[in-house]
Amino acid sequence: MTRKKAAVSSLELPEVNFSEDGEIRYLHLGTEWIQGSMFLDRPFDIELEYVQRMFAWLLFFPPGEVKGAHAMQLGLGAGTITKFCYKKLKMTCTAVELNPGVLHACRGWFRLPLDDERLRVVLADASLEIQKDEWRGTVDALQVDLYDEQAAAPVLDTPDFYRHCRELLAPQGCMTVNLFGRSSSYDESVEKICAAFGEDAVWAFKPTREGNAIVLAQRTASRPSREDMAQTAAALQAQWGWPASLWLKVFKPLVK
Repeated sequence: MTRKKAAVSSLELPEVNFSEDGEIRYLHLGTEWIQGSMFLDRPFDIELEYVQRMFAWLLFFPPGEVKGAHAMQLGLGAGTITKFCYKKLKMTCTAVELNPGVLHACRGWFRLPLDDERLRVVLADASLEIQKDEWRGTVDALQVDLYDEQAAAPVLDTPDFYRHCRELLAPQGCMTVNLFGRSSSYDESVEKICAAFGEDAVWAFKPTREGNAIVLAQRTASRPSREDMAQTAAALQAQWGWPASLWLKVFKPLVK
């Protein structure tokens, strides 16, 4: 989430609105804060840098096993992550969203496909939904971006929440979570994640220019060689146009 003035919409759900700036459409929840974005001519690409970094789990996942793996998003936003996992990576996708207006906006304004055998949007409180037995141990990539309309701090940020997130993951699964690295709550959030996953399983990016800091936690801690990670990052950059090769300069394990 970054700041940009919202153009208030008079569509069905006034608390959910959007603005446009050239080729980009932005989602807002009634404030100036951006909750997601979309290229108008490339609706399944990723525009925001921090959202690209939410896919750092690809550095740890065998490329040949991504198709058909299970990705879960907590917080739908503009549907950017869900759309990319579904359309580009060909994954099975589950998104958990509390606000039905956000789902309406994603389907109406942001090109989110309808549910099918590979895509399911669950309207529910994520803190409760993730405790259901049907999800436990099934998620390969868990991407958490849960902020309210003020975007001041994560709305779910407790040791129990992160413990339940870990229980969702398959043995090689990873969680990525969006935090504000310039916020006083950042260190506290990282401490809670470490308590749930173990310090040796946690990696973190330096904050983006806007202050978003992506933290990654592995279900099973590992230390891929720098050569292997550099090769994977170069492949991601070549395929998707992300600055993934530069990630390794700003993405480190908490415990070396």
